[in-house]
Amino acid sequence: MATTIHPSAIVDDGAQLGDGCRVWHFVHISAGARIGARCSFGQNVYVGNDVRIGDNVKIQNNVSVYDAVTLEDDVFCGPSMVFTNVYNPRSAVTRKDEYRRTLVKQGATLGANSTIVCGTTIGRHAFIGAGAVINRDVPDFALMVGVPARQIGWMSRFGERLALPVSSPQPIDITCPNTGDRYRLVDDQLSLI
Repeated sequence: MATTIHPSAIVDDGAQLGDGCRVWHFVHISAGARIGARCSFGQNVYVGNDVRIGDNVKIQNNVSVYDAVTLEDDVFCGPSMVFTNVYNPRSAVTRKDEYRRTLVKQGATLGANSTIVCGTTIGRHAFIGAGAVINRDVPDFALMVGVPARQIGWMSRFGERLALPVSSPQPIDITCPNTGDRYRLVDDQLSLI
């Protein structure tokens, strides 16, 4: 499957893109970027040099993936969501040696206009609601909303809310009605069983 790059896009020499990527209008991918297969970059996306992107990642319009960000396979970045890479930026103070690494694990969804403060890890298949501000690590499968974000529930790999409390000291099992996947909640952690 061939990679498609729109004529208005800029892919700097040295950038590595896997097979089947789609690079749309006015995208800029920097030379050091390492990108897997079957990724989609919407209009006006920027990808920095020190960025690693897995397979099947979808980055919607107006997203900048700055240096020190890693997106694992199957991550979805909603329109106009924001990554940061410096915790306390100042125009007059150079802090390129102070970038804090951000990791978004497999299958996570970052909703439209959400903000991911640098130095955080977003867990596997977590779901960040539109407009949420993430300023701390997020567990696998967690549903996060608000400013600052708080956990209000759990999401399945399929992207459906699971009818579970946020935490339980005792094991609680639930089955996703769409996929048949079974999950277990115990001690504030949800896992696939």
